[in-house]
Amino acid sequence: MKWLVFSDSHGNIDYMRRAIELEKPDRVLHLGDVARDGARLLDACPGLKLEQVRGNCDPMDSQIPEERELFFDLRRVWMLHGHTYWVKAGLGMLTEEARTRGVEAVLFGHTHQPLCTREGSLWIMNPGTVSGRPRATYGVMEERDGELYCRTAAME
Repeated sequence: MKWLVFSDSHGNIDYMRRAIELEKPDRVLHLGDVARDGARLLDACPGLKLEQVRGNCDPMDSQIPEERELFFDLRRVWMLHGHTYWVKAGLGMLTEEARTRGVEAVLFGHTHQPLCTREGSLWIMNPGTVSGRPRATYGVMEERDGELYCRTAAME
C-alpha cells in the first residue's frame, strides 16, 4: 500500500498530478492550504481516493475537518495542517500529542519545509509544499515487508 501526502498546494494542482502519475498511490492525503485544490484534483483524476484536512488558509466554516485519524492497514495515522500546534515554533507540542494519541505516524504541513524522521516508533512527516514555491515537494508513506516507511521527494 502506498499513500501520497501533499500540503500547501496554494492553488497549484499541476505538481500533484505529476506526482500521482509518478508514484501511482493507492490513496492521496491533502493536509490543507488550499483544500479546494482537492476538489480540483478529483476532477482531474477521476477515481482518486482522497482524504483532506483544512489549513489556516482554508475557510473555518468548511465541511472539511481540521484534523483526522486514519488507518494505514492496522496503523493509526494522524493528519492535520499543523498551525493549531504551533509547528513553526517547534514540534514538541505536536509529537507529545501524537504519542498521547498512540499513533504510529503524524503528518502535518504549514511550515513548507519537508521533513521525514522517526523518533522511536513515531514517524513524523511534513511533505513541504507542493505549490512549487520555492520547489514542489511531497511525501510518501508505504508498507514493505510488514514495516511502515516514510520519505519526502522533490519535483524537478
